[in-house]
Amino acid sequence: MESTPQITLYQFQLCPFCHKVRAALELKGLAYRMVEVAPGSKRELPPLPEGAPRKVPVIQVDGEVIWDSTTILMRLDDIAPSAARRLLPQGGEERAAAVTLEDWVDANLIPSLPTVIYDTWANAMRAAQITARESNFTLLQSLKVRVGGSLIMRLIAKRILKRVGRSDGHAWVRECLDEVEARLAGRAFVGGEAPSVADAALHGALRCVEEFPVFSQVGERPSLRAWYARVSELRAAGRRA
Repeated sequence: MESTPQITLYQFQLCPFCHKVRAALELKGLAYRMVEVAPGSKRELPPLPEGAPRKVPVIQVDGEVIWDSTTILMRLDDIAPSAARRLLPQGGEERAAAVTLEDWVDANLIPSLPTVIYDTWANAMRAAQITARESNFTLLQSLKVRVGGSLIMRLIAKRILKRVGRSDGHAWVRECLDEVEARLAGRAFVGGEAPSVADAALHGALRCVEEFPVFSQVGERPSLRAWYARVSELRAAGRRA
């Protein structure tokens, strides 16, 4: 009988790549322990192999350390083959489509998100407060994050827009959501009739911004709103499993 893997996720609350992994674990019905990593020191991370980047997300599975959100998503079916569902379709074309869309989320949607959650002082303050609330900070460290973090986050948003030659992050996000709606095209999930790594990546990225005004764009789109609720229900069921 297959033993239940012991999984620890090392993550940062405002990291969309970490939310991708959480979505995938929950869609598969896998229990996991979560460790919030301080964004500066990253002292909570487990020992990593030489050459591995010291950044989240990282999971530890029965002593094995795996990093990079895409690598983690592609490994989960092998880690728990008898879990509630597979996230990589068996068919060649469906599998390729799911992997391609997962890559698209990383390359297009996720880079757009900092530009709309750090775009105003109010949003930047909100982001800093979430970081301070979720991290293992002392009172002084928390105060520094709330004050200094807001300024840093605003600069990050401006730097990203400049790098990609854009001036309006909200327009960028709208373009991404237009693309998602087109990919749904009346289907239950973005990859077809069952959730896949693509749904995990997309839902995780959007879950990351639930506490910000930009998330209202999801609610304004009926097909996207229904898909989001559908995946949220499956994730909740996975957490109860």
